[in-house]
Amino acid sequence: MKRALAWFTGCLLVLQCSGLDLAWLLSWPTLGLVLVSSLKLLEARQPADHRLVALLQLLAVGLLAAQMPGLLASLLQLFTALFALAALLAQELGGALRWRRLLLRSGQLIAAALPLAAVLFLFLPRIGPLWITDVGSGQVATTGLSPELDPLGIAELVRRDAPAARVRFSGALPVEPYWRVLVHDRFDGRRWLRSAVAQSRPPFTPAVVSATTQWWSLEPARSRSVPWDGASLPASADLQIQPDGELMLWQPPSQLRTVRLQLSSEPLPWQQQPPTARDMQFPPRGQLSRLEALAARWAALPRDVDRLAAAEAWFRSQPFRYSLAPGDLREAGLDGFLFDQQVGFCGHYASGFTALMRAAGVPARVVSGYQGGRSVQPLGGSPYLEIRQSDAHAWSEIWLAGEGWRQVDPTTWVGGGSVASREAVLGRNLGGPRRGWWRWLQWQWWGLDLAWTRWWLSFDQTAQTAWLNQLLGSNPNWIGWLVLAGGALAFALGLRVTRWRGVATPIQRTLRLLETLDVTPQPGESFAALCHRAAASHSELSVPLLAVAEAHQQLAHAPLSRRERQLQQRLWQQALRHLARSVSDFWSGRAARR
Repeated sequence: MKRALAWFTGCLLVLQCSGLDLAWLLSWPTLGLVLVSSLKLLEARQPADHRLVALLQLLAVGLLAAQMPGLLASLLQLFTALFALAALLAQELGGALRWRRLLLRSGQLIAAALPLAAVLFLFLPRIGPLWITDVGSGQVATTGLSPELDPLGIAELVRRDAPAARVRFSGALPVEPYWRVLVHDRFDGRRWLRSAVAQSRPPFTPAVVSATTQWWSLEPARSRSVPWDGASLPASADLQIQPDGELMLWQPPSQLRTVRLQLSSEPLPWQQQPPTARDMQFPPRGQLSRLEALAARWAALPRDVDRLAAAEAWFRSQPFRYSLAPGDLREAGLDGFLFDQQVGFCGHYASGFTALMRAAGVPARVVSGYQGGRSVQPLGGSPYLEIRQSDAHAWSEIWLAGEGWRQVDPTTWVGGGSVASREAVLGRNLGGPRRGWWRWLQWQWWGLDLAWTRWWLSFDQTAQTAWLNQLLGSNPNWIGWLVLAGGALAFALGLRVTRWRGVATPIQRTLRLLETLDVTPQPGESFAALCHRAAASHSELSVPLLAVAEAHQQLAHAPLSRRERQLQQRLWQQALRHLARSVSDFWSGRAARR
């Protein structure tokens, strides 16, 4: 049985390892532990070998928990630890318990450890990630985000409907919001690129914020830039707003990411950050001749707002059409798109408008992120917004003197900027299979996962510090006494749980019956010797006592097959029931004689 439990534990570990990101260094020791434990189990013959396998598997569970903290992963880790402990108990108890009781006993041990784990979770200082990485270069021809925006080189944009993020609000859900992620400020005539991101974390300075809070659960991604509304403030030191308006998360990006934001009552500094030379970067004159000629007419207008109005009027007057299959425009270039083909998706329109603004003397840049999302109402809890990769969108930002950076979405001028219009182009049937039972179950699960994110994963350094300040006030030195008191209380509670009689072993049940007869174990006495001594002093109970001792001896020491072991376990249970009835009859007879 112990081998079967250990192999099942190994299968659970392999299943979870399939979700690891091998680009993260901690993944390799985890894979190594799982491999070593499996190889050791193949040649395990001695009790020490099985103990080592169980301990290696438990250590692998801990490493997996450090890398995959999501709700589903945490449940799998809990079940894996349950079976690993059951395999260890099967070894230590010599096969005395059937697998159901082994799992119950294993669950009892885990429950006993939970109070101490809660104390450590609340009071142990939270630490941040040990290293960070950022997104690499590359072109993606699916709906989603890429650090390099090159719409002219994409003949067809394939819909990618994978989940991107989920967000819950303390207030009402916004209507068709824009969620900014990446800022593309470098232009080479065709492509829009990001500038190098910061690699050092600036100091975190909490600000006065309103009560409106956002809780984000983000799918693993290669970028440290995360979605946000551009108007909120970070609620933890792991988040920093960059001068260009990107929100950076200082956490390994390939894992599940959680973000907490609070709405600011004042404009944020990035919105007033003056443009740099990159925001006016333009290819050598003559490369985009028709675009430059059109922009030159707008440049003669006195104000930047007048140039913006002229651009909007021109886009609305042209026969532009929104499509995910515009064809390859690398040969035609941006001039060919704007003045000849005039068919494209959001990346084309953001690219064309931003280039026109720069050519007209207005600082401008392209922003990519998400727009909209679907409101989901789970059975329990408040509604949340589901954002998918197919909600990816690109728009522009221009600098207006006296106002700062203004968001402009030129796709709305050609009838493709609203969420409903893009849904129609994507061919998404909101009343069809997507609303079926599977999607409904998925939404409910995501609601639970978001609640897990809010109440468990969001307890970071900042949240812990705020909680301790609220608890201790101006007496932080009390934290040591709290840890000692909480640890002692947790230990006592865990000890009480381990002694709960609801999942007593057959040996424990026998000892309790013998205790009623004033027969207790002596130092160094084996279980079989104890049963024989009790049978000698209580001859009327000798038959069930000797049967219990013989059954235990067979299970602990005899080389039994699987079928023989199952039979012997049944005989032990029968003998134990017979002993319980005999002890009850013994005391009933004594009471009648009195």
